[in-house]
Amino acid sequence: CADCDLVRYCSDKCQQDHRPGHEVMCRKRAAELRDELLFRQPESSYLGDCPICCLPVSLDPNKYVKYSCCSKLVCNGCTAANISRQFDERSPNVCPFCQQLYAKSDEEMERRNKKRCEANDPFALREEGRTHFVDGEYERAFEYFTKAADFGDVEAQFNLSLMYREGLGVEKDEKMELYYEEEAAISGDPSSRYSLGCHEGGNGRYDRAVKHWIIAAKLGDDDSIEKLKEMYKCGYVSKEDFASALRGHQAAVDGTKSAQRDLAEKRLPPRS
Repeated sequence: CADCDLVRYCSDKCQQDHRPGHEVMCRKRAAELRDELLFRQPESSYLGDCPICCLPVSLDPNKYVKYSCCSKLVCNGCTAANISRQFDERSPNVCPFCQQLYAKSDEEMERRNKKRCEANDPFALREEGRTHFVDGEYERAFEYFTKAADFGDVEAQFNLSLMYREGLGVEKDEKMELYYEEEAAISGDPSSRYSLGCHEGGNGRYDRAVKHWIIAAKLGDDDSIEKLKEMYKCGYVSKEDFASALRGHQAAVDGTKSAQRDLAEKRLPPRS
C-alpha cells in the first residue's frame, strides 16, 4: 500500500478486491507515520549554517544577510569581515561568498533574480513571489510560492499556509494550510512549529501542542520557551521535559555565537 507499510498488493485486481477491508487500518497507520515524521526533532533550523564560518545561522533576521546573487545566508560576522577586508584592500564591493559584484541598480537585481528563477532556484522563486505579494498580485505570488515550495523552500511553504488561511490568491482551505505549515515545521521552521502548537492548544490537544513547542524551543525559538513556561505552571509539562527544552534552547542560542559575530554587532549599523 502506498499510504502505509502494512500490506502489499500483488496486482491491481488484488488492491481493488482487498482495499476496502484495509482502508480503516490504512488511514490509522498513515496518520501514525505522519506523526512520526512530524514530531521528529530536526538537527538544526531550516536556516542551516553560514557557508563561510560554518556556524549555525541565528533565527534573528537582523543577524544575517540574504544574498540574491548566490541565494546564500551569510552571518553578520562574515559580512562585517568582508566589508572590513574590502575597505583595507580598497577592493570593489562583492558578495562575501560567491565574490560577485553587487547589483548597481534595482533593475540589475531584478534581471539577476529572473535569471535564477529560470534556473528554478527556490530562493529566487520565493523572492519573486514575495515581490508580487507586496504588490497585491496574490495569484502570481501563489504561483511562485507553490513552485518554490515544490523545490523544498521552507519560507515559501510557510507563506502558502498563510495564503490558504487568509484566502489570498487561493480559496481558503484549512487542510492545505495545515499541510504546508507541517511541511515547513518538518523542515526545521520554528515559526511554523510555534503556530502548530498554538493550533493544537486551541483545540485542547495540549500534549501535541507541548511536543511542538519543545521541538521549536530546542531550535532556539524564544516564543515557544514562553509557552512552555505557561504550560509548566499549569502542569502540562513535566519538570524533566521543561529542563530539557531549556537546555536545548540555550545550546541552540549559544551555537550561533562567536567572537567575530559579537564584534560585528558593534561595527554594523542597526537595521530599520
